[in-house]
Amino acid sequence: MARELSRVQKIEQSIVRRFRKELWAPFLNAITKYELIQPGDKIAVCISGGKDSMCMAKLFQQLSRITEVPFETVFLVMDPGYNPENRKRIEENAAILEIPITVFETNIFRVADIQPKSPCYLCARMRRGHLYNKAKELGCNKIALGHHLNDAIETALLSMMYASKIDTLIPKAHSENFAGMELIRPMYCIREDDILAWARYNDLHFIQCACRFTEGTSNGAVSSKRKEVKELIRSLRQVNPEIEHNMFRALHAVQLSTFPGYKADGVLHSFLETYSKD
Repeated sequence: MARELSRVQKIEQSIVRRFRKELWAPFLNAITKYELIQPGDKIAVCISGGKDSMCMAKLFQQLSRITEVPFETVFLVMDPGYNPENRKRIEENAAILEIPITVFETNIFRVADIQPKSPCYLCARMRRGHLYNKAKELGCNKIALGHHLNDAIETALLSMMYASKIDTLIPKAHSENFAGMELIRPMYCIREDDILAWARYNDLHFIQCACRFTEGTSNGAVSSKRKEVKELIRSLRQVNPEIEHNMFRALHAVQLSTFPGYKADGVLHSFLETYSKD
């Protein structure tokens, strides 16, 4: 008689079976397509405690069991000043998922909290810097963040509508301040709704941002421009179910010759530079 699977085994099995098309396949596709992992890499898998980073950690664990490419992982949790309940939730979820986390503490929330302007921007910048610094201290050459497909297309729309430019997240980037360090986004091809579906299927409950700007609000959400863009995409999906994938593919097929201007290496260019006067 077959032995019943443990909870973590069922969770891991769901990734490669029930959600193979939605999670496992696009994760492997991103790793291969964007050349995110090379032999000898030591990757700090950065866990915020939310659904995206926790799912990413499980995907990395599964990959390490089957890959022929030698690489190491450190599951890094930075505590920016979580309240005791959120810190406990992260630790409990890590135990449930059998993720061996390395935790270090910072005062980021306290510093960002006293800023009169753009506390979220400052918080994000400080988080990134602390993660790079700790990862490098642990001998890592890369950090992995849990940004997904929706983050990429939402960022593109936000930049168009509110920053008068077109830019977005890319699958990997060299650090400007930490020599030899690189940021990778292995969840880049995964839809947010599929991560949510995986969490619900396995009855997993993760924290939100957990700062003072989200605690106490409905579902931990902030009334923000990003939320507006999420709702816009959701409404468009009612008319065209392929809207997310179409927008994502568009990010990979930019036709510069049809744009009146673009910016490269900090320099603005105009279509007139190559426009024939004949």
